[in-house]
Amino acid sequence: MPADWEEQVQSLGAFIRNQRKLAQLSLRELAEKTNVSNPYLSQIERGLHEPSVRVLTAIARALNLSAETLLAQAGLSSSAATRKRDTGTPSTEAAIRADPLLDAGQKDALLAVYRSYIAGKS
Repeated sequence: MPADWEEQVQSLGAFIRNQRKLAQLSLRELAEKTNVSNPYLSQIERGLHEPSVRVLTAIARALNLSAETLLAQAGLSSSAATRKRDTGTPSTEAAIRADPLLDAGQKDALLAVYRSYIAGKS
C-alpha cells in the first residue's frame, strides 16, 4: 500500500473508532450490529485492513451515520462531505455527536431534525 493510502486507511479507522466511542458502543456491540467479526472491526479501527463498501455501509448504519459520510471519509466519494473534510471544517453530524453538553437522547433528536432539514438538499 502506498504511504498516503496507508494514512487514509488509518485515518478512516480512527474516525470509525471515534464515532463508535461517541455512540457509546463497545467493539463487541458494534460487531453485533454490523454482523462483522470483532477482530476484523478491531483491525479496521487500527488501520490494518481496508474495509469493503458493504462493511463500511454496515458500520455507517450501526453508528447512525450516512453511508455517504463514511464513504467520503474512506476516500471513496467526492461529495460535499469530502469537501468539508478537506477544508478542515467538521461535519455538522460529527459536531453534534462530539458535543459534551448533550446527552445521547438529545444528540439523537438533534440529528433527526438536522437530517430532516437536509434530506432534499443533495
